[in-house]
Amino acid sequence: MGQYRLQRLNDQLRDEISQLIMRGDVKDPRVNSFLCVNRVEVTNDLSYAKAYVSTFLTDGQLKNGVDGLNAAAGFIQREIASKLRIRQFPKITFVVDSGMKEGFNMVQKLNELEREQK
Repeated sequence: MGQYRLQRLNDQLRDEISQLIMRGDVKDPRVNSFLCVNRVEVTNDLSYAKAYVSTFLTDGQLKNGVDGLNAAAGFIQREIASKLRIRQFPKITFVVDSGMKEGFNMVQKLNELEREQK
């Protein structure tokens, strides 16, 4: 599959998963609307996809949310597969992405250092 077509599929999967979470279609109580799907990476043969999830909630709540999404992965795949027209739909795995929280903490530390120097 071409590079640009694969990137469009990644973006479309990210948007569709985010909409399912925001609308509350995923009924697992561990999944809440504060979860954010940062990016999705689909393999070249379209057999697997990793969805990276982050939040500003505690690490325990993020882990529980990702576990809930992995438990509901079959439902999510079925809902999205009915909307997309691709020959083979990838098996989605949800992964914790702590990059957003780490970046936020780094900015806070830099702001503290700036205040101390003034």
